[in-house]
Amino acid sequence: MEQWSRLLDRIDLFRTFVRVVECASFTRAADLLGMPRSSVSAAIQDLEARVGARLLHRTTRRVAPTPDGVTFYERCLRVIADVEEAEGLFRQETTGPSGLLRIDVPGRIGRLIIAPALPEFLDRYPGIEISLGVTDRAVNLIEDSIDCVVRVGPLADSGLIARAVGELPLVNVASPAYLARHGVPMRPDDLPSHLAVRYASPSSGRVEDWEWVDKGEVRTTPMRGRVIVNSAEAYIAACLAGLGLIQIPAYDVKAHLKAGELVEVMPEHRAQSLPMALLYPHRQHLSRRLQLFADWLDALLRREIL
Repeated sequence: MEQWSRLLDRIDLFRTFVRVVECASFTRAADLLGMPRSSVSAAIQDLEARVGARLLHRTTRRVAPTPDGVTFYERCLRVIADVEEAEGLFRQETTGPSGLLRIDVPGRIGRLIIAPALPEFLDRYPGIEISLGVTDRAVNLIEDSIDCVVRVGPLADSGLIARAVGELPLVNVASPAYLARHGVPMRPDDLPSHLAVRYASPSSGRVEDWEWVDKGEVRTTPMRGRVIVNSAEAYIAACLAGLGLIQIPAYDVKAHLKAGELVEVMPEHRAQSLPMALLYPHRQHLSRRLQLFADWLDALLRREIL
């Protein structure tokens, strides 16, 4: 037991080092670990003395791993994961997976798809707790201590682990009142005589063009419109009010289509589907609870959206 205790003390040093590398800051790592900054600094000095190598470059603005530090960081991830798996091996056999998962998902996917289905997951794994962030802003997984996020659209090269979960189909819709007043567009050539509710990106403010796929090629055109919105809720509400055509993920308006409140138009000229992915921090091994949640979420999204 004494050897195991010493091993766990060493693992705590590894965890501190990993957090400093991922945060690129002693101060930020100390905040996340709930430790004084001086204790974090002392832990890194102790670790460097033990391994006999300089692991971090320190400047007034940033902390970054040395080449030896990068190699050691990768090894630390594997060792930490192995120890955590060993610690939970027998506990999981008797009580099942446990612990807190911090998840962040886009607003409407969270409200319409994930939150209503969570009882199914929590009933299956009563030892797991979920902290569900529902936001359309891009969170920093490392700095915000997030275990997993759902991202829609092309991915930037972030160094995160990405797990594709298919593509999100989009549909063209309008309200019956709009179609009665302006007619039904049948093809993209009809669009110049129609209005659209225009959508402005909340992050960039750029107004999106109308899009469709023609013989495998993506084509776009600007649309006339008298209303610009920057949220999905306003986008759908303006469409329901008869203010114009919109392009929207199919799951977002499934209930409105079923109720006849919206009507799909130009089904042969849809926009290109959006890729969806689950993103994790850079880890050699995922915790058992995160693996289980990722598998469940993957199946849920494919069932409810695709």
